[in-house]
Amino acid sequence: IKLEMPTMNLDREMTALAADPEVVEALESYAMVWQKLISIALEEQLKKVPEGNGPLAEIDLWRERNESLSALTEQTKLPEVKKVMEILQKAESQHTGDLQIVLSNVRKHHVEALDNIKFLSTLEHHLKTLTYGTGFNVVLDTIPALIDALRIVWIVSRHYNKDERMVPLMERIAWQISERVYKAVNLHTLFKEDRAAAKKKLVDAKSSLEQWRKCYFAVRAQIEASGREEHWEFDRKRLFEKTDYMTSICQDLYDMLQVIEEFYNIIGPELKTVTGNPERIDNLLRAVNGLTSPVEGLTFDPFSIENARDWKLVVEEFKEEVSVENVKQIFVQNLKDPPLYKNQPPVAGAIYWSRSLFCRIKHTIIRFQEVEGLLASEHGKKVKQIYLQVAKRMKEYEDQKYSDWRNETEHMLPLLLKNTLLTACSVAEEPVTTKKSVCFIVNFSPILQEIIIETKYLEQLGFPVPEIARYVALQEDKYLRYRNTLKNMLDCYHKLVETMNEAETKLLDDHIQELCRVFKPGHKRLTWSSLGIGDFIAQCKRAIKKFESLVHQIHKNSEDIKNTLLFIESTNLFKFPLSKNGDELPKVKEFFEYVKCERAKDVTHMVRRYSAIPQLLMKAERRVANTNSGKSPKLTSYYAYWENQIYQVLTQLILKNLQAFNAAILANVPLFQTEAVLSVPEIVLQPNASEIDKMTVQCIQDCVEVTKHFVRWMHGTCIECPSQHVKEDEVITFSFYTDVSQNPLIIEQAVLITQNVHKLLASLSKYLKPWKRYQLLWKLDKGVVMERLAAEKPVSVITFDEQLQFYLKVAQEVTQQPLIKEEQCIRLQLAPLVYMVQESAEAWVTSLGKLLNESAREELFSLQEEIQVG
Repeated sequence: IKLEMPTMNLDREMTALAADPEVVEALESYAMVWQKLISIALEEQLKKVPEGNGPLAEIDLWRERNESLSALTEQTKLPEVKKVMEILQKAESQHTGDLQIVLSNVRKHHVEALDNIKFLSTLEHHLKTLTYGTGFNVVLDTIPALIDALRIVWIVSRHYNKDERMVPLMERIAWQISERVYKAVNLHTLFKEDRAAAKKKLVDAKSSLEQWRKCYFAVRAQIEASGREEHWEFDRKRLFEKTDYMTSICQDLYDMLQVIEEFYNIIGPELKTVTGNPERIDNLLRAVNGLTSPVEGLTFDPFSIENARDWKLVVEEFKEEVSVENVKQIFVQNLKDPPLYKNQPPVAGAIYWSRSLFCRIKHTIIRFQEVEGLLASEHGKKVKQIYLQVAKRMKEYEDQKYSDWRNETEHMLPLLLKNTLLTACSVAEEPVTTKKSVCFIVNFSPILQEIIIETKYLEQLGFPVPEIARYVALQEDKYLRYRNTLKNMLDCYHKLVETMNEAETKLLDDHIQELCRVFKPGHKRLTWSSLGIGDFIAQCKRAIKKFESLVHQIHKNSEDIKNTLLFIESTNLFKFPLSKNGDELPKVKEFFEYVKCERAKDVTHMVRRYSAIPQLLMKAERRVANTNSGKSPKLTSYYAYWENQIYQVLTQLILKNLQAFNAAILANVPLFQTEAVLSVPEIVLQPNASEIDKMTVQCIQDCVEVTKHFVRWMHGTCIECPSQHVKEDEVITFSFYTDVSQNPLIIEQAVLITQNVHKLLASLSKYLKPWKRYQLLWKLDKGVVMERLAAEKPVSVITFDEQLQFYLKVAQEVTQQPLIKEEQCIRLQLAPLVYMVQESAEAWVTSLGKLLNESAREELFSLQEEIQVG
């Protein structure tokens, strides 16, 4: 609407206008018109309701109201309106109050509309997605965000924080979700669609409906937990009655599709081939397709709560036909291999399965009997006939299963009870050669266990069982106790045997044979019906315990020996001296002397530990052979085993140490130092390369000769071989040195070290070659050179100057050379060489100076004589 403004001149003084009756009367007429128009416009806006059932209609309503009242409010703020109101108030007109009330109402409702549209706009994106979004996945993602936004509106808004505002809005949202489901799930086409796609559609539709309830209650729980916000409890019937009901309809439709799919899985093309009767299968498929005809031809809306009773009847009729037919198909399909519950035996389990199927269809028939007239119809009679046929087949199936089991049990059970307690996998009459030679298993047949379980289950199912089967079943605890005890006993024995290596197995050959003799009644004489089983088990346990104690003692001795060998193998035979005063390294000879000294100490410790090994072997001899000689024939192979282990350890000891020494030589960490010196006419190392080579070779040889300290044992014993006096001054000691020193790997490593040291020394010699440029300092005969210079007459000052400058330059140049050169394990000290070269250069300078002095003196004296003569 548009308010008409006064046309008269209102520019005069306010008091004068208010005192003019004509002006006041005219303005009062305008005010009355404005009041009427504004009241009518406001009333029309307040009467309007949302155009549609969805939530967007409510937003549109508030947006339209805001726009209309905003335009009206802007007109009431015009200067002309304000001037009229001021004049009428000055004139104390009675129409002013009525107009003020109307204007106040307009402003109040405008503020409300403006506030509501501000908060509802935060929901608009979610509501549009909910209304127009593609697919249920969009709906599922939108609902949580929408509920959170509603919660914020509920907390912050001044008008949507009351039930009378929020409940209708949420009711519209519930309607919108329901409408999405209603449009997507078309019952006339649902069962003609791809079954997987149709099932997914129903799952998504049901999830969307459930998401609405789930998110609502999640927010409610958060608010209650916080204890700070307004309550979140609205009329649940208005919010969830329709969505909950539609959820149940979606579940019913999904169940129908699932049943149809199961039928198609059972009645597939393979069934035509197996049965050889394709026509019958086609008829069955047509019957399955006809199951959904009543649903597809519905004349009412199943999603409407008003039609709940009619829908329930449709579902019950579907279940009636499906249940009996479904059970029949399940029974026929799984007849030969029925599904069993956990721990159920095959026969009793099959009978229990058959009875459970019968109970299902019987329960269904009983429920249908409760619905008046449901079984009296033609369809009901057909279902009842199928039920009777299936029940008869199930009874025949049970009887046949029981009869076969009884006959088999009466024949097999006496034979099973005659089985021996144990079965020997391999019983060696000859001496045992490996730990796998003796193996026993408990000979308790699984069939006997199965008969016991079948007997108990079949009695529970009401079947009479053979007396022998009942007797065995009553003794189940005893049989299982015997079986488990025997199994644990044999497990202990086999674990013990597994812990033994071949040498230990040979060592304990007699004891293993003794155990075999103890086990023998279990696999030769005693059966599961014998009376002496308990005594046999007790005897076996004692024997195994005794054998276990022996094995543990042998293993303890073995561990002690292994620890000794580990100590020997891990000994460092190349202990290097620490550098003196932080940076100063030992000289070559000092280095190798230190290594030799430290090695001697370590060898003493190793030999002492090695000498204790025979004592440990004698302890094992006492336990096994009851002797303490160190040469028992029963331990011959055991002595040989450990002697071979010692050889392997010593070989590794030498090989690892040589490898470590070689690595130290190649590493860029200096171990010792040598000097470069002038040994006229050559520049050489001190000690020279040949001596360093010899010291290195000797060190390697000393390392290998460590094995000479480990004396071999006499054949078949652990007693050290005595030294043999071949000649008066020659004594031979049988040690491991002969074998270890001939090991190809050790020889190869020793050669490699020697080669690497030789390369290193050659490299240092090459480094010293540039110093030969100074060799004129010591190769030329100083006296001869001085005499030649002195003989030159007259003496050339230039020649002297050149010579002096050359030698001074050499003296200066050598002082600038590096004093240390480090290469791999050697630090080369160059200071002695520098000093010697510098000293030689300075000696030349001194000689030249002396010669020049003498020559000058002669010239001076000669000149003086000439002056005096003249």
